[in-house]
Parts: sequence; C-alpha cells; structure tokens
Amino acid sequence: MNSKVLILIVEDDEYISNFISAILIANNYGVIKAVNGTEAITMTASHVPDLILLDLGLPDIDGTEVLKSLRTWNGIPVIVVSARGNEREKVEALDLGADDYVTKPFGPSELLARIRTALRHSQKTVKSLDTENQKFTLSELAIDYSKRMITLAGKEVHLTPIEYKIIVLMSKHVGKVLTHDFIIKEIWGPYTNENQTLRVNMANIRRKIEKNPAEPRYIITEVGVGYRMVEEIDS
Repeated sequence: MNSKVLILIVEDDEYISNFISAILIANNYGVIKAVNGTEAITMTASHVPDLILLDLGLPDIDGTEVLKSLRTWNGIPVIVVSARGNEREKVEALDLGADDYVTKPFGPSELLARIRTALRHSQKTVKSLDTENQKFTLSELAIDYSKRMITLAGKEVHLTPIEYKIIVLMSKHVGKVLTHDFIIKEIWGPYTNENQTLRVNMANIRRKIEKNPAEPRYIITEVGVGYRMVEEIDS
C-alpha cells in the first residue's frame, strides 16, 4: 500500500508542472497531474489527493472557478501557485478558501515549506494545540481558552475583549493567512468596515506580546492581504 502523501498538480505549463513534480518526488511525495480545470475537479473526486497545487491561468476554466467548485464539496488543502501577484487576486483566492498563495517564480524550499504548513493545518496535528485541555502554546505565548487567559513567559497579558478575540481567531487558524476581510467579518460581523480598527488592534496586540513590535515573531503581516500566526518560532 502506498502511504505517500499524494499531491495533485494543476498546471497547464508542462515545464513548470515537471519542475514542481521533480521537487515533490525528490521529497518523497506522490504526484498526479491535471492540465486544466475540468480534469482537476475530476481527478480530485477520483483520487482524493492530500493537497492540491492550483494554477489560476488554466486553459478551460479560471483557477478561481475551480477553487469555488472544490470548496462546495471538499476541504482538501489548496495552495494557489500563480504568476498573478496582484494583491487583489491573492485576497480573492484566500477568501474563496485557498489555504495559501505562492507567487511564481518561487524556490523549492519556499514551496515545500508552504506544503508542510498546509498539510499540518489540514490534518490538525499541530502539537501546540491541546483540544482536550483547550490550551494553545507557541514558544513563550500561551492561551487558555477555558479561562480566557493569555500569558507570555508565564506572565499574564492583559488584552481588551476585541484584542483577545483577534488573537484567539489567529490561533485557531495557526499557519494560515487570514485576510483583512475575513478577520473583520469574524470579529465585527459581515456588515462593517473596520480596516483601520483592525490595524490599531493588531498594533496593540503586538505591543503586548512581541519583544520588538516592528519585527513581529508571532503574528506576521502579509502585505496588502492580511495576517498569519506562525506555527513555529526559531529559538
């Protein structure tokens, strides 16, 4: 029985497809390929891959439409791999349910790191999250959901109710980019526009949990897109 993690590459450029395939095979992943959107949807249903690498510029269906279709019936992690580096398109893909977005050209190390993160998030094997005790830890940062308490290096961090909601939301989606709109809708509701308020709250959170708020280690900014709580911090 083949126990390799299976990755579906959806890419119509043969050179890029072969390049990605070689990287994955060299790192012990199983690979299947689709060259258009229709084939991608069919192969997802028939092979049920563990992860999908999705190009947006496909010859038959735009990749965003493929993503919309996939998200109506499965939660397989999808990493968009596209030459479209426009921030609006990144936000759109993430809001449609993509787990991450890698802009071409990219290096093998970056792609592999994004794959590992998406797989860990999907499989809910993040060791720092103890669902039984309702606790989350990341380096010196700890969240006790049941007590609604946040500590840093053992000392309690005093957050406002909104700040607490934001950091809990980030921890529940650790490793994943959350767009500004997603965070705003989750915290303030779907009919508000609190972009500036979000920035102010994030600045306050960083001031309270980061050694150097100008160089954050726990919650990083994806410029023009949103924020990501990292899964690991280098010692």
